[in-house]
Amino acid sequence: ESTAQTTLLVPVFKDLLFELGVLFIPFAMLVLVGTSNAVNLTDGLDGLAIMPIVLVAGGLGIFAYATGHAVFSEYLGLPFIQGVGELVIFCGSLVGAGLAFLVFNCYPAQVFMGDTGSMGLGAAVAIVAVLIRQEIVLFIMGGLFVIEAISVMTQVASFKLLGRRIWLMSPLHHHFEQKGWPEPRITVRFWIFSLVMVLAGLATLKVR
Repeated sequence: ESTAQTTLLVPVFKDLLFELGVLFIPFAMLVLVGTSNAVNLTDGLDGLAIMPIVLVAGGLGIFAYATGHAVFSEYLGLPFIQGVGELVIFCGSLVGAGLAFLVFNCYPAQVFMGDTGSMGLGAAVAIVAVLIRQEIVLFIMGGLFVIEAISVMTQVASFKLLGRRIWLMSPLHHHFEQKGWPEPRITVRFWIFSLVMVLAGLATLKVR
């Protein structure tokens, strides 16, 4: 069984490990709170947040299965963590529920997840990533959420320090709205970007 419970694993470099020790607790809290809020910031257009959540949950489910399988984890250079394979069921539930929700949340939306839904789903994928020790992979797969959060932080910092805004409006999807892009175009293009990032995260399974 793996001793990676408090170790930060770095994708691609399988021998590059950082033992966090007691710092793992605040680190895990940072991942949880950061992901939760980043997903919440992304949920500003119809269907924009739920499809990336579905993609990320599916990608992390693959990692969870490999990490909880003794043979696959050894072959792929992942730590074997007994029992985390059960998270595949949880990730599958997120995927299924997310797709069902998207039927009613796509443009023009009839149902909205609100802060409770977006922050809860963000926390859910963050918990999975922490349990399988793939926080950096979450950072890659959830690249859309990261960029949306960074757009808000840079907007606030620029306005406070320089007195001007670097985006027409933040989060980033509102910037493109202000440029005249139709809402469905923004959503689909952001979905495509999210898919690319999830595939990049999955590629780290073999690039080690």
